[in-house]
Amino acid sequence: MPMIDPTSGALVSPEVAASAFVAGRAASGLVDAMLSRRSVRAFKSDPVPREVIADMLALASRAPSGTNIQPWRVHVLTGAPLESLKQAMLASAARAPEAKPPYNYYPVKWFEPFLSRRRALGWDLYGLLGIGKADRARMAEQHARNFLFFDAPVGLVFTIARDLELGSWLDYGMFMQNVMLAARAWGLDTCPQAAIVYPHEAVRRELELPDDESLVCGMALGYARADAPENTLVTPREPVSGFAAFRGFGPT
Repeated sequence: MPMIDPTSGALVSPEVAASAFVAGRAASGLVDAMLSRRSVRAFKSDPVPREVIADMLALASRAPSGTNIQPWRVHVLTGAPLESLKQAMLASAARAPEAKPPYNYYPVKWFEPFLSRRRALGWDLYGLLGIGKADRARMAEQHARNFLFFDAPVGLVFTIARDLELGSWLDYGMFMQNVMLAARAWGLDTCPQAAIVYPHEAVRRELELPDDESLVCGMALGYARADAPENTLVTPREPVSGFAAFRGFGPT
């Protein structure tokens, strides 16, 4: 169903595109937050107040979790601690570019329709950045920006008790979605990042994680740059008819 883009007043279909990108604009409500949330890959250096982040996390903690166990643990970094983590991850990735992550985020062997969706996203992003299909060096350089949290002033690192099971990881996803939606209420943007699980040993050392704590992923948080072409990336979605089956509703 088309919805109104509060920025332009135009109709927006969630299956086709998000709402228009406007750096720093706060979402006007839940639907606006959902339509304007995107993975931002270029941030301004403007600091984010600690109290704003604390309020965001408090809102996000209203996410459901099985028997209310609340499995999330969040490490919030800025300034010198963030810079130290970034440099440690960059150095680790340079030393061991093929390092094995502690868990497989993606399938070991890709298959359709997921392979085509992944490729489309990659080429769309590289196209905005002027990176050609044969330019492996620039692709690697862009990927390494994950370890810089895309220059965001705040990096979030999410961890979980190692002995918790798959259900708690599902709960964790709902918490992280809440973080990203809450950010939009303050005109902030985010980028969830599985890439930081590859230099996981460096992350563990920097954060002094105990052995019974597992790394989930990271997230960049800050104010989006308006002049960065990569921030205009639009990712389509499958229509509801492609992933939902309705039963008992009668003919449409």
